[in-house]
Amino acid sequence: SPSPSPSPKNSSQAGGSFNKLGFSDIRLKENVELIGKSPSNINIYKFNYKDNPMTYQGAMAHEVPWASVKHSNGYMMIDYNQIDVDFKKI
Repeated sequence: SPSPSPSPKNSSQAGGSFNKLGFSDIRLKENVELIGKSPSNINIYKFNYKDNPMTYQGAMAHEVPWASVKHSNGYMMIDYNQIDVDFKKI
């Protein structure tokens, strides 16, 4: 019998995000709403980026300075490998 083809979900994730840096500067976000806390007590927010209607969840860079880096454009980014919050579209 033919082998099953990979599901669309698996194939879309195959590329993965090797680099887990995400733009997390509050100046880039709007409709920010606290939705919970991670096991290590980091605030988890839902928000959208300005001029983008899609809703995401993640942390705020200014609240996790040990995991944040400043991009050359001046905006803060979070290295999500260093915190127990997932950045994802919701």
